[in-house]
Amino acid sequence: MSAESQSIPAGDAAPGDTPRRPGFLAACCSRGLFASIPIVIISTIAMTLNLASPADAATIVKKPPKVKSTLPAAVPAPSPGAVAASAPARAVPAQYVVVEGDTVSSIGGRFGLSTASVLALNGLGWSSMIFPGQKLTLTTHAAAPTAVPAKKPVAAEITRYKVKVGDTISGIAAAHGLSTAAVLSANGLGRASIIFPGQAIVLPHGAPAASSAAAATTPAPAPVPTTAARPAAAAPGPAPSSYTIARGDTISTVAATARVPVQAILDANGLGWSSIIYPGQVLKIPTITRLTAEMRVNAEIIVAVGRRAGVSDRGLVIALAAAAQESGLRNVQHGDRDSLGLFQQRPSAGWGTAAQVLDPVRASRAFFGGTDNPNRGVTRGLLDISGWESLTVTQAAQAVQVSAYPNHYAKWEVSARLWVAELD
Repeated sequence: MSAESQSIPAGDAAPGDTPRRPGFLAACCSRGLFASIPIVIISTIAMTLNLASPADAATIVKKPPKVKSTLPAAVPAPSPGAVAASAPARAVPAQYVVVEGDTVSSIGGRFGLSTASVLALNGLGWSSMIFPGQKLTLTTHAAAPTAVPAKKPVAAEITRYKVKVGDTISGIAAAHGLSTAAVLSANGLGRASIIFPGQAIVLPHGAPAASSAAAATTPAPAPVPTTAARPAAAAPGPAPSSYTIARGDTISTVAATARVPVQAILDANGLGWSSIIYPGQVLKIPTITRLTAEMRVNAEIIVAVGRRAGVSDRGLVIALAAAAQESGLRNVQHGDRDSLGLFQQRPSAGWGTAAQVLDPVRASRAFFGGTDNPNRGVTRGLLDISGWESLTVTQAAQAVQVSAYPNHYAKWEVSARLWVAELD
């Protein structure tokens, strides 16, 4: 046995040598511990226990043979963004119908779209509101912005228009010499889409307005309200009809179809210019009586007399509604018993002689009363009624007229408001 192959029993170490502990190493190896311990730790243990020199420690655990790898030398850990990008993308629909609880950001996140892109595609601003049932246009997700060649600079290609109260797509298009279809297409909208005040609408250049022949065949932006009554030719005016809002309707489109001013519909329904309407909502469509030549002459007299007496617009509305109900704004020479004239004033009740009550100016002065009342102390006019400003049109008119039909004045209120605005 050579000196190199001799084993030194435990406790018989040569002088100057550190006693070796092969039993510990063997026990570790027999338990397979080294198979699961990193080589650096094994080497440290071996050197600490003086079981091997630094050069030998690296060979305690047998390394597997090197195999040529086909993978990159270093594969960086995927970032959260990369993991999300590698996940199967949810199909993006061309359009999305908003449901309760949706926000633009939540819709964009659901389909991997940025909030800004969804806003831009639909002509919305950061403060715009969306509503259940509204359709939003979506696009496929773009991983990174890329340069898209354009025929012309964007600034030269399009301009934007800020929607105002009462605007419609067709009205905006017509005002700028564009076709409705071109404006809808440029903004990713359909004919049932809803626009809102403050919304930015793209106005494409070079899109010609529809010809008159094409316009005649182009469907209206809102359904025709089949229940909306047409303006009455003369008094008395029928009770207001109603219309059920459909998707895509606006107050202005309903008013235009019914041939009624927007303000008239707002007044009839207790709405304001900032009010929101919803599909399924029922609106009253008031009937507007247009002034004939005879009616206009008499209405102008009533307004002029009222203005000289310092009567407010509300007082003028009350007077016109009273005259419309009593005579149809005609200076009639007949009536119930001895009633005559615009306000059907009765000589037998102290309103004046037959000739006097048939004088439109004097009859108007008597209706308004006050310091210019020609029958002071005998008959009572509007200005003689305490607190008339807080009364409804019907209550105030009835207080002067004392009619057998006290509730009939209300149906003339909307028309009277328009007459005052038209004549003043």
